Amino acid sequence: MADTRRETLQFYGRVQGVGFRYATLQLAKEFEVTGFVKNQPDGSVLLEVQGNPMELRRFVESIEDRMHGYIRRIERSTSASEITFQGFEIR
Repeated sequence: MADTRRETLQFYGRVQGVGFRYATLQLAKEFEVTGFVKNQPDGSVLLEVQGNPMELRRFVESIEDRMHGYIRRIERSTSASEITFQGFEIR
């Protein structure tokens, strides 16, 4: 995948204890993305994800649509990346 990007997203709000990670895992199965989702000690949820830019955009939009009532803020960074993840998992 020549045009692979890596995105790091930090979701803030009421995102722990509401099925956020499980919903993200289920949504990841619908897209060609790899990576992981993980609860953070500060109450946020970290998402590290790789794929082509169009798949990443659609995947993140689907998370925002599904979990919109819980997300207050998202911090996001994007970079070119070597493929380092295999599959998608909850950590």
